[in-house]
Order: sequence, then C-alpha cells, then structure tokens
Amino acid sequence: MSLLNLSANRRLAVGLLVNLLSSICIVFINKWIYVRYGFPNMTLTLVHFVVTWLGLYICQKFDIFSPKSLQLRRIAWLALSFCGFVAFTNLSLQNNSIGTYQLAKSMTTPVIILIQTTYYKKTFSTKIKLTLVPITLGVILNSYFDVRFNLLGTVFASLGVLVTSLYQVWVGAKQHELQVNSMQLLYYQAPLSSGFLLCVVPLFEPLTGDKGIFGPWSLPALVTVLFSGVVAFLVNLSIYWIIGNTSAVTYNMFGHFKFCITLIGGYLLFHDPLSLNQALGILCTLAGILSYTHFKLAEQEEGKSRLAQRP
Repeated sequence: MSLLNLSANRRLAVGLLVNLLSSICIVFINKWIYVRYGFPNMTLTLVHFVVTWLGLYICQKFDIFSPKSLQLRRIAWLALSFCGFVAFTNLSLQNNSIGTYQLAKSMTTPVIILIQTTYYKKTFSTKIKLTLVPITLGVILNSYFDVRFNLLGTVFASLGVLVTSLYQVWVGAKQHELQVNSMQLLYYQAPLSSGFLLCVVPLFEPLTGDKGIFGPWSLPALVTVLFSGVVAFLVNLSIYWIIGNTSAVTYNMFGHFKFCITLIGGYLLFHDPLSLNQALGILCTLAGILSYTHFKLAEQEEGKSRLAQRP
C-alpha cells in the first residue's frame, strides 16, 4: 500500500470516528433536550443550522478552507432537503423510542440504492444488494414485535427515510457536479436552509411565552441547546466529507453500525425496551455490515488489479 493510500485511509478513519462519536452524542443530547426541557423541535433544528454556518464562517476566517462562489438556485433543492432531513428525523426521534428511530433509519440504504439505480443509472453488484437482506431482516424483527410503534411516529420515520435518501444522494452528486468540497458546499447550503426554516418555524411553534424560542428558558437549557448545535456542526460536516470521499451507500452502512451502539445506549440511558427480537435484529444488522465491507473491499481490490494490468 502506497503512502498516499495510507494517508487517505487514515483521513477516512478519522472522519468516520468523528461522525460516529458526534452522531451518537447528538441523538442522546437531542433526546435529553426533548424529555428534560421540552425545547421545540424545529427551533432546535434552526439552532443547529445557524451554529453549523457560524462554525464554517470561523473555519474560513482561519483559512481552513476557501469559499467558492456558487449560484444559490443550484443548491436550493439540496437546502430544502436538508431542512426536511433534520426536521423529520428529529420528529421521528421525538415520537419514537431510540431503537425504533434507528431501525427505521436503516431503511435509507435500500431507498438510496433504488434512487441511484433508477435516476442516476448507477449499478450495484448482486453481492452488495444481498447484504441488504440481513439488515432488512433486522428492521422486520424490531418493527413486528415493537409494541412502542405508533402511527404518528411511523409517518415521521417514513418521511424521514425518503427525504434523507434524497438528501444524501444529492450531497454526493452536488459535490461532483459543482466541483466543491464538503466545507465549500455546506458553507452556502447551511445559511440557505436556515433562511427556509426561519420562514416556517413561526407557523408551527410559538416565538414567545412558554416553550417559545424567546421564552423563559433556564441557563442549563440554553447551554445544552448550544452544545447540541456544536455537535450538530460536527455531524453535518462529517456527513458531507464521508459521502464526498466514499458514497451515500457506504455512509449508510456505517450508519447501521452506529444504530447498534445507539440502540444499546437507548436501553441503558432511557430504559427503552431491548427484547430478544431486537438483539437478533442487531446481530442481523452486523452480519449485513460485515458482508458489505468484505464485498466492497474485494471489489475495490479487483478494480485496482484490472487497472494495474492495463498496458
């Protein structure tokens, strides 16, 4: 393995680690904010967007990256899908147990493959597609026996899967189409998404009074919300970086690993039920992740061998 490949692999490992830790952290912080303080969902999403843009603004001031001029109309749909992605996943988290929330999200992978196959004419080997079988089985094991499923939570979870799939596909497509990196794209998209959401929040949530954004929140509540915004900045940036350097499907496979850890964390911290069926679902999901990793690495090595054999 060349030094260049080793360096790239190390950067990928760091990016995955940052995403792993920040994603798990944001789930439990958001759940704590909803349960302990009752902070409004869409307002919390808006705070995350604003803090993400402020973080990127600070980064460019320290020359960590250079902004690239982009036409806003070319990223408008991406910005809208970003709003839907965070809003619906937060609503799913708010109306479901953490276990159900994570298992519903695992359906994002087959939807992404369907979108990329149908609209982007991307092909996936049969082996890669078959790795979805144990992952889907894990979802069935949980959803069939999980007595905490509810209609409203299911609706939000389903919308979250659809919008998240579109968002993640567009994240990778826009980086290649516009020839920008993760920070350059997110630098424009985050404030645009904030503007869209700012117009919507007053229609659904109070601005003043009890539970309003300008309501009488305690100092611990405000500190926790701001801290969740910092963690959300790391989540958003690492998502863009991972998808831009790998693929939306690979990012989702990594997400299934996070689901296993978060499911156990939900049981330990919030006393969400963890039945034998859910334990079997975790094992099925891990089997799918390991299979995907094995087949993906084998395909990459095969591709390198073919390139090396060319005259």
